[in-house]
Amino acid sequence: MNSVISKEVEVLKLGRIKFKNAWERQEEKFNSIIDTKIYNRKTKNQKKTKNYILTCSHPHVYTLGKSGNEKNLLIDDKEIERRNLEYYKINRGGDITYHGPGQLVIYPIIDLENFFTDIHKYLRYLEESIILTLKEYNIESGRVEGLTGVWINHKKNNPKKICALGVKTSRWVTMHGLAFNICPELKYFKNIIPCGIENKDVTSLEKELNKKVSLEEVENKVIVNLSKVFDFKIL
Repeated sequence: MNSVISKEVEVLKLGRIKFKNAWERQEEKFNSIIDTKIYNRKTKNQKKTKNYILTCSHPHVYTLGKSGNEKNLLIDDKEIERRNLEYYKINRGGDITYHGPGQLVIYPIIDLENFFTDIHKYLRYLEESIILTLKEYNIESGRVEGLTGVWINHKKNNPKKICALGVKTSRWVTMHGLAFNICPELKYFKNIIPCGIENKDVTSLEKELNKKVSLEEVENKVIVNLSKVFDFKIL
């Protein structure tokens, strides 16, 4: 456990950025935290580990988690190239998902030893931040038993996913995160079996409200709600 705790989080708003470039930024921050932790284990001169939250959106891209099934991508390489899409196999948990314009992507790169060492709790806290944000728009949402993410109609037989989660942790440092559908083109989800879950619809905040929503406005609300749930100070 860390002997020096830091509950300060630096927020980096990356805007629209290619998935590969954002992945490299994540790796850079992730490795810097790991390096500090390794240093701390070798010396009595303890340093605080830094915490980051990266926010962004991506051009059209599909990503497959390390435990995912490639059969859940319903189009082939030629079709991906023809439509000018991207596809990556990555090192997070979970199955396949889509990222694109109009979707808020949040990557917390944090040292959980500054907060708590419980991956299940971490995922529930990420979900809670989105549930609280949706409540600000008078939308009731929640969890579906046995599934990650945030769902609309979660108490009914036809839940619709509005936010997907997929994370990686090493030495209690996190990577990857959540994808919150604000106003994406939902047709791109038809090219996959989202998160490997069949017969479940996907929705967006704009579709549920039936009006335009500012992605930047939602971004700021989610950051504030993350700070409330995790009890951190925003830098």
